[in-house]
Amino acid sequence: MEYKTYDSLRKEHPSFVYSDYKIEKQDDCIYIEYCFKLENGPEFHPNIKVMTKNLNIVNDFDSVCAKKIIFSLGMVELLPYWKAACSQKVFIDCGFIDNWDIKWWKKLYFKELSEFHYLNNIVAYPEDFMEIVCRKARRDYPLFELNIANSNLIAIGGGKDSAVTSDLLKKYKDKNLFLTINDQKAREETVIAAGYNLDKIVRCYRNIDPVLLEINDEGYLNGHMPFSAIVAFLSLYCAFLTGSENIILSNESSANESNGNDRKINIQYPKSFEFEEDFRKYIEKNILNEIKYFSILRPFNEIQIAKYFSKCEEYHEIFRSCNRGSKENKWCAKCPKCLFVFIMLSPFMDYEKIVKIIGKDMLDDEEMEKDFDTILGIDDGKSFECAGTAAQVSLALYLLSQKTDRTNAPLLLKRFNEKIDPSDINKNLLKEYNPEHNVPDEYLEEIMEMYRYVADN
Repeated sequence: MEYKTYDSLRKEHPSFVYSDYKIEKQDDCIYIEYCFKLENGPEFHPNIKVMTKNLNIVNDFDSVCAKKIIFSLGMVELLPYWKAACSQKVFIDCGFIDNWDIKWWKKLYFKELSEFHYLNNIVAYPEDFMEIVCRKARRDYPLFELNIANSNLIAIGGGKDSAVTSDLLKKYKDKNLFLTINDQKAREETVIAAGYNLDKIVRCYRNIDPVLLEINDEGYLNGHMPFSAIVAFLSLYCAFLTGSENIILSNESSANESNGNDRKINIQYPKSFEFEEDFRKYIEKNILNEIKYFSILRPFNEIQIAKYFSKCEEYHEIFRSCNRGSKENKWCAKCPKCLFVFIMLSPFMDYEKIVKIIGKDMLDDEEMEKDFDTILGIDDGKSFECAGTAAQVSLALYLLSQKTDRTNAPLLLKRFNEKIDPSDINKNLLKEYNPEHNVPDEYLEEIMEMYRYVADN
């Protein structure tokens, strides 16, 4: 396979068109399909299915408001197809966006593309990496009335964070629904462990057009998928359908931090508080303001969440956070994400239990040394994984070392003790509280209960 260059692709495919979308009610689902066109290249037709058999739908699936959400979801869905050739111009032919919206989308795209640019050695700038041109005229739409069903829609990924959210919100059991995107055993088992039936799940299935995979194999550009931004708009559509008042996420304060030292790269930008604020502004301006979108874990960092999770024993055997092993519902025990989770839990859970859950003693694996140095921050940069900060990793290892015989310590814990001066460790991270959050007052009692547990014990 001969890889094509960024400059040659932009020249060969000077424009990209978001031409159309459709929404259909089928027997067991709402079917959404998009049409994107690459100049001098293929069309793409990705689709999404929202399963409806178990849903109480209280708002019209193809109303004016619904179409505004679906159009906006398409504005995120276009990004994986656009970045195959990084066309200079993007034409929007099936919905109206104004100059404020264009700036909003360009900010999201550029931040989402930071890792893509870095890994493909692309030098790009926010001002000129893309020109968005709307060819649709503005229309005035009638006001609509939103029906509210007094429910929460909780996004479930199957990891420790969504397990903690499920535990925090257990007293709202009668209100809670769960959103999953594509099946994974850990997601279903999280819902069951939290005490719910599977009919409480709003199931969505997202399908990539195989043509994209084909041209990637031919040398077109590939990279990071904007999954969390897709979750934002797809959860908004599902909350609209079900009349949910709140979309509740499990993004922590560490998602606000950049990856790398010399470039501002944050692969978790759509999980950040900055995006949360931007998203809320966008939907209030363009779609509706009755549905709240927030992360209930935003006040906390990763090590605090790990400590709280340690007491949620019903989730210990079922949670999964490994991206590489997600399709098989397993821990690969070879990647930085597995190593990070292993380290975060190690001070708070029985060590042998963690070894059993992950599948091996990752701190005694010399092949993990390079990844260990990266997430610990003793080499340049930070792993391109959704992981916490080097300071949190250091504190977790320090707490583990305090209860471990140094002579019998695993290999990488010994390396930590050799490389890190205890005086450089921030030992107050378990007492941190991030005041920048959008958690409504009605849920602050749960937040403070969690804070007391992680800070005082």
